[in-house]
Amino acid sequence: MKQLVVVNVWLDQEFYQLADTLIAVLQHMDIIESIVNIPVQNPSEEEFSSADLNWTKFGSAERHDDVALIPYARVDAFIIGECSKIECPTRFHIERGRKRSKGSLKEYKNDEYLEYRLYWCSFGPENYGEGGGILPSRRYRLNTRNRAARPQSMRGCTCHFVVKRLYARPSLALLIYNDRRHVNKSGFVCHGPLDRDAIGPGAKKIPYICSEIQQQTMSMIYLGIPEENVLEKHIEGIQRYCGSNAKVNSLASQYVQKLGMIIKRSTHELDLDDQASIRMWVERNKKSIFFYQDTSETKPFILGIQTEWQLQQMIRFGHRSLIATDSTFGIKRLKYPLCTLLVFDSRQHALPVAWIITRSIAKPDVSNWMKALLGRVIAVDPGWKVNGFLVDDAAAEIDPIRETFSCPVLFSLWRVRRSWLRNIVKKCCNIEVQREIFKRLGEVVYSIWGGVNYVVALEELTQDFVDQTAFVQYFKATWVPKIEMWLTTMKTLPLASQEASGAIEAYHVKLKVKLYDDSHLGALQRVDWLVHKLTTELHSSYWLDRYADESDSFQNVKDEYIASTSWHRALHIPDTA
Repeated sequence: MKQLVVVNVWLDQEFYQLADTLIAVLQHMDIIESIVNIPVQNPSEEEFSSADLNWTKFGSAERHDDVALIPYARVDAFIIGECSKIECPTRFHIERGRKRSKGSLKEYKNDEYLEYRLYWCSFGPENYGEGGGILPSRRYRLNTRNRAARPQSMRGCTCHFVVKRLYARPSLALLIYNDRRHVNKSGFVCHGPLDRDAIGPGAKKIPYICSEIQQQTMSMIYLGIPEENVLEKHIEGIQRYCGSNAKVNSLASQYVQKLGMIIKRSTHELDLDDQASIRMWVERNKKSIFFYQDTSETKPFILGIQTEWQLQQMIRFGHRSLIATDSTFGIKRLKYPLCTLLVFDSRQHALPVAWIITRSIAKPDVSNWMKALLGRVIAVDPGWKVNGFLVDDAAAEIDPIRETFSCPVLFSLWRVRRSWLRNIVKKCCNIEVQREIFKRLGEVVYSIWGGVNYVVALEELTQDFVDQTAFVQYFKATWVPKIEMWLTTMKTLPLASQEASGAIEAYHVKLKVKLYDDSHLGALQRVDWLVHKLTTELHSSYWLDRYADESDSFQNVKDEYIASTSWHRALHIPDTA
């Protein structure tokens, strides 16, 4: 009997070993080791998802991935399809990226990339609900010793995939899906209608609010849009995630009301002492800070601000394009001047992608924050590169720009032109005289390329308009001492286009309107007030402009946004003018 049992056990072991071997062989047979053997798929649908593709195991028996090969031109259609799944609607953001230039590799494999993008579900990878901390959707700490209720976004979702544009075949993209399930590290569904294990009382009934909807709602409130309009757009957004019913609408209404109250009651003064207030703000907003240096006996104050959205815009519109500066804003009225880095979007608007608050223009300080900013961009997209950098101040340090960004530096005349034109109009009453003075100033500028002595041209200008006392005194006091420096810079550096200069000036004017409101004049000497204005009202304004332009959600905002460019306005100037 014992012998029979031993034989049976031995047979069972042999059977399982044979079964394991057979399974391993079958799995190995399904694994494709050459990308050449993977068929190209091009679904007929306008938008498609992973469910519409046949996935192939690619790699080796020890390590392989689920992959699919599609035309590179259809990548956007795939991403839109993945975002629109009924069971888990979401958005995907670029977590990391890399690029190579064509011809950079002498030897390469068939699966080498020309472009590499890691897309991650926007409900991850972080999980802000762990540990009961302050949640991004709340402005207060929950009074409980238990784990915090499920937050409205960033729930630790592990769903992510890679898009590789193939080096050998740039017209194709290899999709590598690392994790197709929208689950957290514990393996539980963490967002969407299938999330049945929400943590906290009543959490399953709370509408799902991703960061995009939250930003949209906050932007509308900051911009003073009526609450009923805010609520309407808010409900439209959350219905994409959890459908429409009376309970959802009721909770959405409560959310908008509470968020509005929080924003209205919020203050820039986290502490009576401005310096302490800024330290607290920096501590609470580390993800929006790319450089911070507190004031000391040897070091100046420097605060570099860039939100996640601004980083994405810098990567998107700054790559292989231009970056510009609106430097030294508020040098006379603010506690510390404000420098803004700008990129130009598809409609040639200047978008603020970073704010630097400091009084220092010393080369080491400029170099430090520029390198920190570039490092932040490169961490997301190592192949990111700028084609040119526009400066608007003749006193600006050029070397840190060239050393950091390795690109040509151009000079924009908008600041000179605006200053001269504004003072001509202000100090000269006669329109004909205004026109003639501005024309003569233009001749002074262009004399540097014509071989004419600008000193002689200036003397003739002041003599010919000696009766315009107010303007001549202003010009001699403000511009004559530094005109040589400005003209030398104009002659040395290539000049920026009128479209770019006009876009920078439009941003400057908008910034001035937002900050120099009469009701805020008493707060101009506080840095925390400036930071609050930039990151709330101004940021919300540009975010909503871009969102309206790309989604057609706010037609009146979009129309105003399009019409605000100098290029668009110029198209409406009659030919006979």
